[in-house]
Amino acid sequence: MRIKQKKHSCTETSSPNHARRRRGLATVELAVCLPVLVILVFGSIEASSFIFLKQSLNAAAYEGIREAVRVGSGNTNAEDRVNNILNSRGVTDFSVNFPGGDTASFARGEEIVIEVSAPTATNSPLVGQFIPNRDLTARVVMLKE
Repeated sequence: MRIKQKKHSCTETSSPNHARRRRGLATVELAVCLPVLVILVFGSIEASSFIFLKQSLNAAAYEGIREAVRVGSGNTNAEDRVNNILNSRGVTDFSVNFPGGDTASFARGEEIVIEVSAPTATNSPLVGQFIPNRDLTARVVMLKE
């Protein structure tokens, strides 16, 4: 004598109690995973913006020093070059500093130093007000031509 077994399929509806438990489990999983995912996404965006800021400062400092080391050029030309680059990239509240003084008076072969700095708080797209402010600085040294 053969006993017929009832076949269960995945599409069959189960008891209402089981469905309620599954819904509750999904809610708990969402409550645990969603904050982690949000933190990862926003952290990635912030890290990318800081990398962009640092790269922008490096590029502007390099272009500024290239302008400053040219014969007949000085701090004003270099600062204008840095301002143009950083303004085009949307960097705000930056400062340009020449620790050695006016580069127009330097003799050929002397080292010229430029430092370009910007705060992270005002250049952060998302949560700049919630994280501690840091000043990122790019420093480039070149010889006067």
